[in-house]
Amino acid sequence: MKNNEIGMSLIVKTITRLTIGLILIYGIYISMFSSAHPGGGFAGGVIIALSFIHIMLAFGKGIALKKLTGKIIVSLMSISALLIICLAVPNFIGKDLREGIPVSDIAISLMVGMGLFLAFMALALMTPHRGQS
Repeated sequence: MKNNEIGMSLIVKTITRLTIGLILIYGIYISMFSSAHPGGGFAGGVIIALSFIHIMLAFGKGIALKKLTGKIIVSLMSISALLIICLAVPNFIGKDLREGIPVSDIAISLMVGMGLFLAFMALALMTPHRGQS
């Protein structure tokens, strides 16, 4: 590996390219079908966040931030918060929304996934580059 190349070795980058889609699909599957199977919105969100963290670890901060910008993260978190609020309001007026459970699991997984990635991204951006103090 060249000294000026960002990220990990070619082997790690290749394995990341091959597995990142599978990890993301599995996270989406856990989020979508969590009301019928073990798991849930939280577990699906963690798996989705780990797929983006995997990209950041393998390719470096710059590539991950090009793929998933702060504006996209904040937009997804806002949409998920709005979904949670829209599902919570009918319960206050006496409507029972049992069919809203899968939608709330998806909203929770978006919120958890983007929140975890945002926390990891903040930690990664605050650490100095190699060779700097």
